[in-house]
Amino acid sequence: MEVNCSSFHENLLENELFGHEKGAFTDASDTKKGLVELCDRGTLFLDEVADMPLPTQAKLLRFIDHRNFKRVGGARDIAVDIRIVTATNKDLEAEVRAGRFRSDLYFRLKVVSINLPPLRDRGDDILVLGQHYLKEFARKFQKRFHEVSPEAAERLIGYAWPGNVRELRNLIERVVLLEEGDVLLLEHLPAEFFGGRPGAAQSGDTLALPTLAQIEAEHISEVLRLTAGNKSRAARILGISRQGLIEKLRRLRLIEHGSRQVS
Repeated sequence: MEVNCSSFHENLLENELFGHEKGAFTDASDTKKGLVELCDRGTLFLDEVADMPLPTQAKLLRFIDHRNFKRVGGARDIAVDIRIVTATNKDLEAEVRAGRFRSDLYFRLKVVSINLPPLRDRGDDILVLGQHYLKEFARKFQKRFHEVSPEAAERLIGYAWPGNVRELRNLIERVVLLEEGDVLLLEHLPAEFFGGRPGAAQSGDTLALPTLAQIEAEHISEVLRLTAGNKSRAARILGISRQGLIEKLRRLRLIEHGSRQVS
């Protein structure tokens, strides 16, 4: 099981990890097991551990030292046997020096440390990952894409990838969703790969780029086309609620003039 430590407020993260007893707080109508308890004899992955609040860090440290814990509002120690794996994109040593991460917890967690280089430093791994995502999204969206052209591959390897693997995944998903063909081509890549959109009209230093609203409208339109207008399915693909999609459709109809209307 995994939990992203940056996604929860301090008290909610403690509750997510260690659970609570019935009546521990106003809305605690039932006893809830936390992830630590549910992962007994398994592995708990703590993503973005550097964003864990200091009070929760203290509780995690106690658990690692004693291998038992109390649910929120509980008095009984519960023993479990789990493996903890953590990840962060921050420099934990710098976080310790700044007082944002406990040094004792840092050394407890640093049993086996693996430093993953940023995507821009991984050479041909970029193409291996890109090919994997290309096949994944081609299956998902029922497209024909199956390879990357040599020219596009060169650009992918030379790009800085500030968003690392997530940015690569999102790029491939967008290309497969919005473009057609068997091969991911150079012209399928977005403006940041060229310092501006390829073939865009220029006036001085100003690029004729579409607005974010136009891009969003085109993206939503394509998803709706692929789902035959099924708003519930389209919302799931877009990662928003059906009501959120409907609100976006209403808003985009009002502000879009130069792009295709959504329906």
